[in-house]
Amino acid sequence: MKQNPMQDWIKQDPQNLFGADSSMLKTLKDFGAEIDPAVLSRLQSEYLVELGNLWKDFLSSKLPEFDDRRFSASDWHKQTMHAYNVAIYLLNARFLGLLTEAVQAPEKKKQKIRFAVQQMVDAMSPANFLATNPEAQAKVIETGGESLRQGMSLMLEDIQKGRISLTDEAAFEVGRNVATTEGTVVFENRLFQLIQYKPLTKTVHQTPLLMVPPCINKFYILDLQPENSLVRYAVEQGHTVFLVSWANPDQSMTDVSWDDYIEQGAITAIETVQAITKQSKINAFGFCVGGTIVSTALAVLADRGIHPAASLTLLTTLLDFSNTGVLDVFVDELQVSMREQTIGQGGLLPARDLASTFSSLRPNDLVWNYVQSNYLKGQKPPAFDLLYWNSDSTNLPGPMFCWYLRNTYLENSLRVPGKLKVAGSAVDLGKIDAPVFIYGSREDHIVPWQAAYASATLLNPKKKSRNRFILGASGHIAGVINPASKNKRNYWVNDKIPAEAQAWFDDATECPGSWWPEWAEFLSNHGGKMVKAPIKAGAVGYSEIESAPGRYVKVRAD
Repeated sequence: MKQNPMQDWIKQDPQNLFGADSSMLKTLKDFGAEIDPAVLSRLQSEYLVELGNLWKDFLSSKLPEFDDRRFSASDWHKQTMHAYNVAIYLLNARFLGLLTEAVQAPEKKKQKIRFAVQQMVDAMSPANFLATNPEAQAKVIETGGESLRQGMSLMLEDIQKGRISLTDEAAFEVGRNVATTEGTVVFENRLFQLIQYKPLTKTVHQTPLLMVPPCINKFYILDLQPENSLVRYAVEQGHTVFLVSWANPDQSMTDVSWDDYIEQGAITAIETVQAITKQSKINAFGFCVGGTIVSTALAVLADRGIHPAASLTLLTTLLDFSNTGVLDVFVDELQVSMREQTIGQGGLLPARDLASTFSSLRPNDLVWNYVQSNYLKGQKPPAFDLLYWNSDSTNLPGPMFCWYLRNTYLENSLRVPGKLKVAGSAVDLGKIDAPVFIYGSREDHIVPWQAAYASATLLNPKKKSRNRFILGASGHIAGVINPASKNKRNYWVNDKIPAEAQAWFDDATECPGSWWPEWAEFLSNHGGKMVKAPIKAGAVGYSEIESAPGRYVKVRAD
């Protein structure tokens, strides 16, 4: 009798997954990891039992049950071989995870192993291959092969781009239907343009708001569409809003350092806003790396005896880098030293390197999902403003990037008072004299919310009651861009600032909707009196250069 392919697989797989010659065990040994033989034997026994149960179900024509959104289509559940292919894949994935957790290694090394194994597991999903994806196969039959032709065409286009298309990029244009809040560029140097937005109210708070976005992305994540624009929301609340639009570095900026980003970037922006508005105090705002930059700038100014901030807002920002989440797998002495040798004294970190790093943090959402839909099914991705922004990556100057990696992610020196000198001044974050609004996202994989919370104990160390921490639902981007008008998701509040993040959460109150109104109230409290809105942007010496969003944000790395 002809043997079933599944019988062949069962005979060899235990050896492949757990045997002494398995590639997985060899990989773990290459990492210098060991597994207790008794634990390995137990896992093998448990695996064989579950595999045997699957085989019994197969012989009795009982379809396996599974709940995984990658395999939610009915084709995966109704077709026997595809259903068992998924069941075996999920079984292997689970036991590979258990095998990884059984590794005897320091946590940092274990995290690297866990990340590498998960990358492999996600890549080997049956949904990623035409031969094992029944949805894609059905599409080929349904379209008479057209889906396969279209998929090949989309793949060739992406090969030319050097990246996977996540959205219909032809549907968007910066300044036409994203980054459309009306404003004027009133200052520029080689690092940034400064945008002043047109008032939408007859009166405004006297204290201006300066927004510093991350330099590793384009600023318009804060100004995608009018209905989800945090910039427009702040303008609608009666604030005179200024925003830093970072240059997308090219070969003319290969020498730019972290000191330059602080002195010629954030500090120059602060001084320019002061000069234009004739106000000595500003409300400072930083998002992600922008928060790290503006906080460093304020600490540098504090060392010089200057305290320009009426308040400071930090969204998903790291100042204490003790807990950097999954990004920690990319940072160790060897990797940082290699970057320093190649681009530390001059050069660029290409945008594609940053993009691939962040995509690898969520490969099922940002890689394999589009491999399946674009290439296997021949479906052109739909228009989505957030994914258009996500694909609009930026380069970084090598010296700046290497300094940032070593002094924050690797050595965590920013949190230590006086350990670092930036732009000739000692950095002590505790000297920043301003009330602080800190936001973290509960499902953030880039800035774990507990790490964002650490800023609440690091800033104003003797006056923690001046600090406010808000925890929002969702992730690094979706949690931040949660418009008040849509009343979605939820957030947590607690006016106390205990030493530990978990203690804060245990005593926090959950609230429905967006956290934006909480921030609006904070800003209003520190915005000063209401005055007549300015008639035009700029001031003497700061005339209009061009309309927002300006030239800098339109420069694409590719």
